[in-house]
Amino acid sequence: MTQRRNGEKERQAAEQIDTLVVDDDESICLFLKEALEDADYRVTTVSDGRDALDLLRIERFGLILLDLNLGSYVDGQRILETVKWRWPETVVVILTAYGSLESAIDAIHEGVDDYLLKPVEPEQIIRTVGSALWRKHVQANDAEEDPQVRVLEYRPLSLNLELQQVTVDGELVHLVPIEYRLLAHLMQNAHKPVSSEELARVARQCECTDRQKAQELIMWYVRRLRRKVEFRPSRPRHIVNVRGFGYMFVP
Repeated sequence: MTQRRNGEKERQAAEQIDTLVVDDDESICLFLKEALEDADYRVTTVSDGRDALDLLRIERFGLILLDLNLGSYVDGQRILETVKWRWPETVVVILTAYGSLESAIDAIHEGVDDYLLKPVEPEQIIRTVGSALWRKHVQANDAEEDPQVRVLEYRPLSLNLELQQVTVDGELVHLVPIEYRLLAHLMQNAHKPVSSEELARVARQCECTDRQKAQELIMWYVRRLRRKVEFRPSRPRHIVNVRGFGYMFVP
């Protein structure tokens, strides 16, 4: 009975799912494509990180299988950041070898839905992605039923994602759109360091791959934001620097 329910869950998950496979080994791309298409997924494969980024700028996928260790200038981590920023509802499953298992587990802590350890069997692929899609579906339904999930609250700060309003100690704070996007992204990633490049993309809604330029660009907005939401802007409690990398929101 359990196997029957699991099979039904995987078939439901596969319905109408456009899937992107990103791996620099074309033989692995082909293997994954065949395994997924046999289970009725619609599959696109990409073997270069830059091509994947170009595709993700214009097209949304319900599921992505992503190798973190791409042998190109654009690595899997950068693709992952782009997906989580532009298509946050997309389910991401990491592909990894045993030697980099720790990196995959770290990625799960950052919001990745699951991982597959190479080499992998077709049955395991379908089982893993089916379970990941099902969990995302359940989480989405829970969010619709509970409006409180649309409010991020770390006292004294409260951010209402539905109304796009921020309060400090119950007092409404006026933020310009860039400041709001910056704060929302930091709060949604509380306790996680966020790179200056990612913050620049989120806040300015443009690509910025040069870390020095991104730091200079975002620093000014962070200072303004701190003056509005921090009790002591010169000694910030919540929006803290991560030296040489970016910023982090500490509740």
